[in-house]
Amino acid sequence: MATATSPSAPFGSVRLTHLAALDVKGADAEKFLQGQTSTQVSLANGLFAPLTCFCTPKGRMLANAQLLRLGDDHFRLLLSTTLIDSLANHLKKFAAFYQAELTPQSGVIFVGANDDAQTLADQLGLALPQQPATHTTNANACVLRYPGETPRWLFCFEAESNGSVAAAKDDEASRSAWQLEDIRSGLAWVTDAQQDHFLPQMLNWEALGGISFKKGCYTGQEVVARAHFRGQVKKRLMRASVKSTALAEIGASLVNGEDKSVGEVVAFASSEQGSIELLAVMSTKIAEEATPVFLAGEPVTFLPLPYAIERLDPEQMAITINGQH
Repeated sequence: MATATSPSAPFGSVRLTHLAALDVKGADAEKFLQGQTSTQVSLANGLFAPLTCFCTPKGRMLANAQLLRLGDDHFRLLLSTTLIDSLANHLKKFAAFYQAELTPQSGVIFVGANDDAQTLADQLGLALPQQPATHTTNANACVLRYPGETPRWLFCFEAESNGSVAAAKDDEASRSAWQLEDIRSGLAWVTDAQQDHFLPQMLNWEALGGISFKKGCYTGQEVVARAHFRGQVKKRLMRASVKSTALAEIGASLVNGEDKSVGEVVAFASSEQGSIELLAVMSTKIAEEATPVFLAGEPVTFLPLPYAIERLDPEQMAITINGQH
């Protein structure tokens, strides 16, 4: 059992060590990514930063990420640090046929901020974006307004800008507070423990605008599209809480009253009340039938997600964002 750390709220700004950056550069960078990723790459226009994912030929997620365009032939993927090397090695097999270079950015620092965001933006010379899934960039740094209803921003900049990170907290309680907001936003990031395990829809990725059903082929596209159009997704990401200060690890089973597994934990963090909030991939029948569910012997209370489980096209998101800007 792992004991979760109580978050502080608001957390101001915090070093985020669970995220990493993979840069894709070159004359064919956009064309290369278009054949591999679930979003329409051209939508990443230097303002809109669409969610995306990379899949196996069987449609299972190798990684999910946020896609930023930093220049004409320069893209940046933000994803779990546990997947940075495996995704780079996977993609390099295909990049060999394109003028595209993949480089993990080990020198990039990530800082998440809420009430300190404007101060940090001023220090880095960045305009603070106000719409979720939008970003601003300069020669040394970028800042992304994170998805979700709670205003918060993700900054990434080179390590030599260390004066800008001096005020950021660097403790697990503050990182837990950031991850708690991910959970409340219904946003689950795949890690190495979950790689090649879920269809994108099992993490509600199409409800978050992370899948384009209007673009051409990409690896795994046929399986992802078939699952969507034939209604074959029988498991979904759900949000829940447990009155406990300890929780089994990622992948722990949620069980029904007969001790049969009906889901698994994808992410967790402690709440301000001392309980655990989590995201779990569950059988859709559980919600329909209101079946009692337990985790490590404790009853699970299901909580609402902040979005509807329905298709949200990234193309429509781009029109809305670009039209408001």
